[in-house]
This record gives sequence, C-alpha cells and structure tokens, in this order.
Amino acid sequence: MRIAHVFHASSQRTFTHRRRRANKILRNRLDAAGIALLAAALLLSLAIIVPSVQAGKSESPSATKDSAYNLPKSFKGKLPITQLTEDEAILHALDRLAYGPRPGDVDRIRKMGLEKWIDQQLNYDSIDDSALQEKLAEFKTLKMSSEQLLDKYPPPNQAAKRQGLTPEEVRQQYQQEMQAKRQEMRQHGIDPSVIQFETMPGPQRIQAELDLATIDRAIYSNRQLYEVMSNFWFNHFNVNVAKGADRWLLTDYVERTIRPNAMSKFENLLDATAKSPAMLFYLDNWLSADPIAFQHMQRELALRRQRFQGLFMGMEMPAPRQFPQAGRFPNGTPPQGPPKKQERGLNENYGREVMELHTVGVNGGYTQADVIQMADCLTGWTIRAPRKDPQFFFDDRIHDRSPKVVMGKTFNYGGMKDGLEALHMLATSDATAHHISFQLAQHFVSDNPPQSLVNRMAQIFLASDGDTRAVLKTMIYSPEFWSRDAYRAKVKTPFEVAVSAARALDAQTTISPQLVQWVGRMGEPLYQCEPPTGYADTADVWVNAGALLNRLNFALTLATNHMPGVSTDLSGLFGKDADSDPSLVLSRALGDFLGGQVSTQTRDTLEKHLSDPQILQARLDDPVKHVNEGLIAGLVLGAPEFQRR
Repeated sequence: MRIAHVFHASSQRTFTHRRRRANKILRNRLDAAGIALLAAALLLSLAIIVPSVQAGKSESPSATKDSAYNLPKSFKGKLPITQLTEDEAILHALDRLAYGPRPGDVDRIRKMGLEKWIDQQLNYDSIDDSALQEKLAEFKTLKMSSEQLLDKYPPPNQAAKRQGLTPEEVRQQYQQEMQAKRQEMRQHGIDPSVIQFETMPGPQRIQAELDLATIDRAIYSNRQLYEVMSNFWFNHFNVNVAKGADRWLLTDYVERTIRPNAMSKFENLLDATAKSPAMLFYLDNWLSADPIAFQHMQRELALRRQRFQGLFMGMEMPAPRQFPQAGRFPNGTPPQGPPKKQERGLNENYGREVMELHTVGVNGGYTQADVIQMADCLTGWTIRAPRKDPQFFFDDRIHDRSPKVVMGKTFNYGGMKDGLEALHMLATSDATAHHISFQLAQHFVSDNPPQSLVNRMAQIFLASDGDTRAVLKTMIYSPEFWSRDAYRAKVKTPFEVAVSAARALDAQTTISPQLVQWVGRMGEPLYQCEPPTGYADTADVWVNAGALLNRLNFALTLATNHMPGVSTDLSGLFGKDADSDPSLVLSRALGDFLGGQVSTQTRDTLEKHLSDPQILQARLDDPVKHVNEGLIAGLVLGAPEFQRR
C-alpha cells in the first residue's frame, strides 16, 4: 500500500478530472491511424507552402511593409513600433520574448501596456512565479548536488560493487523490482505516464526530471524572457548529457551555472561555464595537462612511493591501524605500486571551442597557435574525480608555467590567473561583442539580422561590460526588432513548437515523458545535442516536408488528448456555442492561435476538411452532430503559419 499512498493524491485528481470530462474528450479523440491519414492528406495540400515557411514569409491581410501606425504612447511607451498593429506588436513580443501567448495574455498586455510588460520581463525578479515553483517541487533532483545524485542514483558498476553483485545481477534484480512496482501501480489505477516516470532506471530519472522541468518552466513560468535566455545560453554553452559522467553533472550545470547567470554579465557566465565540472568533462579539459609538468609530477610521486616502500623493505605493508609485522615478501621483492598511469598531455578541445563558439567566433582572428596557447592557459583546470568527487579544482602541478601568447597578448601571471586573464581578454574583446550580439539578434530578430543592429548591440555590450539586459534592451528598443520584415520571420524549433502549442491550448501537464519524447521525435532531444555547437537557430535546418508532417502529428496528438500526462479543455477555450459548428471552431482557433493571420491557401485547405466525418461526428445515442474541436485545433497548430514566430 506504500505506492498507493504516495501516488493516491495525484492519481485521484487526474482520474476524477478525466471522468468529469470524459464525454468532451471522447468526441475529441481520433485513433492513431486516423490522425496519420488526415495529417498526410493535409500536408500534401500544404506542401507548396514549405518554401515560404523556410523564407519566413507570411501573407498579412492587415498591413504591408510601408504601413505606418501611430500606437498610443500609453501602450508602446518609447518602443519604436510603426509597422505593426497593436495586436501584431503584442503577438510579436510574445513569440520572440516568450514562448507564445496563453489564453488571455494578449488582452492582459493590451490593458497594462506593452512597454510595461517588457520592462517586467527584463527585470523579472519582481514577477511572482510561486505557482511554477510549487509545480517543480516534485522534481527532487533539481536541488541535489552532483555528489548527491551519484550517491542516490549510482552508475551500474558502482551500484553492483556496493551490493557485492555483478552488473548483470543488479540489472536483473532492478528489472524484477520495477516489474512488480509497475504491476502494483496499475492495480491502483495510476496514470501510465506516471508509471513510466516512476519506474525509470535510476540515472535516467535525473535527466527525465530535468527535461520535464525545462518544459514546465517554458509553458508555465511568468518570467518568460528569463526562461528564453536560460535556454539560449545553455544552447550557446552546450553540454551533451549522454557523455559519460555528464548524466550526473548536467543538472548542477543547468541549475547553478546557466540559470543564475542567464541575465547577468557575460564574463560571469563564461567563467562559471569554464569552471563547471560538466563542461570540463564534456570537452575533456579536466584531462588537459602540460606534458612536462605532468611528467615531473609523476616522477615526484614515484619517488615518494619508493621512499615509502623503502621504510618497510622486507616487511609486510601495514594494514589500517596496524603496526607492520616482520615477514618476507612471498616473491622476495617489494611490491611495485599501482600500475603506471597513462601519460597525460595537452587537450585542445576546450581551448578551441571557447574561442570558436563561446566568445570571438570562427572569424574572430585567432590561429591554431592561439588555440594551443589558450589550452595551455587552462591547464590545471580539472575535476577531483568525475564519478566520486565531481568538484572543480585547480591543480597547479600540471599547469603550464611558461609564458603563453594568445591573440597577441602574453599571459605569464602564473597559476589559475593565466586562465582567468585569458578568459577576461576573450570576454571583453570586440570580436566577442559582435559574435554574441549577432547570435542574440539571430535568435530574436531574424536568421540574417541587419548589421546596423548587430553593431549597435555590440557597442552596448562593450560599454556595459557584457550586460545581457542592456544588450537585450538595445535590441528590443530598435526599429529593426519591430519591423514588418522581422514579423513572423523566424521558424520555431521543435522545442518551441511543443511549448508554444501547449501554451496556446492552455494545456495542463502532470508527468508527461511522452511530451519530452515528442520534442525529440521532432528533431531536438533535450540536452542531447552531440556537437558543442548546440542546435541550429535557422529555418533551413528545421523545415522540410518530413519535419512539417512530424509537427502536424504532434499537434493533432496534443490537441486531441492522445498524450498521457497532458490534458486540454477546448470547449472552455472555444465556447459551448461552437460545439456543433465546425466553421466557428476554425474561426476561433485561427484567431486564438494565429491572430487571424493566415494565408488564403491554408484557410481554404482547412475549410475543405471541415466536412470530413472525423471532424463532424454523429453518435447513435445523439442525433446532433458534434465537432471534434481537438482535431480542428490540431490542424491549425500544425499549419505552416504556426511554425513561425
């Protein structure tokens, strides 16, 4: 009964809620084959739109590029908005500075004023997010240190050693325990998504909680710009959770390295990532050592062992808390000590990526010699023991003590200061200011942002010592940000599609590994980008016919309540009067999800499907036909226009 007690409250709420809404959900259901068939048919009709999605073009019935609007000062303040209507400006802000609108957001921002909302997002500390924190409280691993995670969810070999078993015996034992647990949970009517989550292998639970927390934060946080920037910086300083010990190190990296510095000075974030055990392990800098210094250290250690062994020559080595007893060694020779460790040398991985990706950029003016010297500056930045004591420390014994020259500047401070000063030089360089400004503008404005805007942002970056808020404010208060060319010019990544669709539907999540899996199925598995580049932020990577079909299938699965752990109430969203009128449902879905701005071709294609028997359904016990609102909502969310932001 212990499991029943643990899960009784959440399962009872879930199933009571579902029973209450059973009839509504039933008519919004569609079998998987029906979803796939309808999605394929719709995609064929819309295939011609794919190039326009890639290009970020949109048919806007309300305005042209040359239109000029004089919006009220009480609404826009000092924001230079002249080419967008009031509603367009709100939607633009919510799509770029947030993860899309939730029901009621547009009206709320219209009443309070757009500039005030933006100011709150830039200064997010004053925004109440207690409801989200309460929701995240069930993810206990978020507050655990890497050491605690290793202790509670040890690697298989360590778990086997603790129990005195083989790894295979531990695996079989765990499978039997989880099978029994799954069976007991099913008997108590626990939601399948909760069962899947609660019976995950230990180490996988760490990533699962981080994944779910990331999605919940994007959907429910009132501090939307902060969440956007947290995910932006993680992608910039990418670490792959699948690399060895990083499965246990990544949570600390996200929670205590990236997030606390997401809106701070760039140099603070750069230094924090450079010292992070997750980054040190991912790019192998924890193994990087000056070869000469390493050899010298090894010789010293060998001499110490030799001296220690000499004290007990001809005697048995002492056991703990015992004085050595006389007695010859069995083979007549003293023990030779532990096997000789593999020679360590300089590793250039982090030295290269910190320049090419994190700071000055590939065109920043550095050479291969600079990469080597940068790596030399950072020798000794290591981890005590990744799977036992995963703490950063500086080991002066393996640091390169010779003068080093990086991009024309000499570093000969000695010790850890060599690396700190080299990072400071990179963080404050003109090339870094332009590289970071370009990436921010590319994410928030367009795939090819205007150079004039990037230059102004770079100037503020340098003048403010890399203050993220100051650079963002310069971008937001630019005419380029609010231009007609920038409006819906960006294509959403799979993560952005998933969370913006959930926000648009006002979806309620409990525990949903399936939602996480869908993000991966659409091409962006969370925290699993293998190369240090992070995921791409341009349309050409994400848009093709196959990708759009995946996105459409996701939207239909979500909106028709086929996703365990996620529920939607569309009758409350569209109104009871739309229950038997598919045209009214479509009109309201287009208005709620797309601001009413949709191409003629998309609208015509959607309207043609309104007569589909899967959309307007009849039941034997009810002569009145009812609209499958979830299906219409899914088709709109899967349309090309929703793929843009």
